[in-house]
Amino acid sequence: MGKSKGKKRHPLEGEIEEGLCPGDFISYRMCSEFVEDLEAIHAKLSSLVKQDAAAAVVLYETFIAGSFEKVEELDDSGGDFGQFVTELFCGWIKARQAAGSDADETVAALLSWMDRDPYGFTHDIEKDAAKAFDKKGRAAFVRLIRARFDAAASALKEGDQAKDDPEYLRRRWGAALREIHIAQNDLAAYLALAEETGTGAQDCLAIANLLKRRGKLEEALSWTERGLVADKISGTADARADLTDLKFELLAKLGRGDELIEAIWRDYLEHPDHYGYADLMKAVPEDQKKAWHARAIEAAVAPGTTDLDAVIELLLAAKESEKLAHLLGRTADDVLEGLFYPYAESAAKKLEKAHPLEAARLLRAQGMRIIKAAKSKSYDAAIENFKAAKRCYAKAGMVEEWDRLVVQIRADHFRKRSFMSGFESLVAARKPAIEPSFIERARSRWVKDGQE
Repeated sequence: MGKSKGKKRHPLEGEIEEGLCPGDFISYRMCSEFVEDLEAIHAKLSSLVKQDAAAAVVLYETFIAGSFEKVEELDDSGGDFGQFVTELFCGWIKARQAAGSDADETVAALLSWMDRDPYGFTHDIEKDAAKAFDKKGRAAFVRLIRARFDAAASALKEGDQAKDDPEYLRRRWGAALREIHIAQNDLAAYLALAEETGTGAQDCLAIANLLKRRGKLEEALSWTERGLVADKISGTADARADLTDLKFELLAKLGRGDELIEAIWRDYLEHPDHYGYADLMKAVPEDQKKAWHARAIEAAVAPGTTDLDAVIELLLAAKESEKLAHLLGRTADDVLEGLFYPYAESAAKKLEKAHPLEAARLLRAQGMRIIKAAKSKSYDAAIENFKAAKRCYAKAGMVEEWDRLVVQIRADHFRKRSFMSGFESLVAARKPAIEPSFIERARSRWVKDGQE
């Protein structure tokens, strides 16, 4: 009796299986290389679409399903594998289109994956999928998602609690439609949806960008202004930076230099930092840069500064050591303790030569921050801070400040024995005693016991 002939296996199917390394755990460190190998296989699969689209569809489905099987066997903290799976879905869409598959069936299958995806591979896939679909596919994509959006809106309006959280579903499918309209460059559809659901700051940003693509810069500018107002009212500041950048770009393109400078300056006054300063220096005429620089620095160091880290970063970048020293000189010790460590360290290095007292206070504050929080693993860093502070106090001729600091630390932190041992060695200006190793103690015991 002869053997029955089974369906011939496509060579790429074996490569997909081997590439996914079934049963092997892929660590975070190896995940990037693992995905690179999978991308090489995907490249071959993409090429197959032109030769045999129907076969490619089946292989894509195998690859996607295999990826879902593999996910429990890898650490994708970096997100490389998740992005790769998104690319597979887009390749699958293109393969089905090349094979002449029904657009509605393709969209329905994608939505089914989105509904039952426990790993989030298809989360926010709408933008990428919309770009992968052809005109007919995008129309089906919009139509079927719109049906879900309308169903959720209807359930919400009727108070139908039997439906699965209609408010969430309405937001979800509304967001999906927005992404598709942006990908389609469909301003009219986006405006209609925003009018229906409410226009927030992110909507204003999207509409402004769509208008910019059409060269309607004045209208785009109007929408950025509207978005900035909406962002301020909502209190989320989720789109503010992007809206502000777009506003500056539009004013520059429109040749409205004076308005651009005024807008940048208003924004800078609300939050003086290195980035706002850079925007200002880029916008002002060359012969006015010196005056605007002085004005910007004075505004940054004015009393009432709330973001000291941002101002310190600005002053360091602008090489304004004198202004930095003056600012720190009027800043309380407890405020200095809250500074972002890299900025405090950079400022201390910059000030040590010309302003050693301010450098000492910065270093002292960083050391105090560590021991007050009892961060025992960072006690060595605190000792180094205090060592540098001691040196700076001496340079400043303020040894009595160091002495006062020693008294304070002894009184408040004497129970932190692992810290105090090193600190007392620093105070005494001697190196900490080096504990003998286990072997050295053993040898000493042998000699001692052998003599008795």
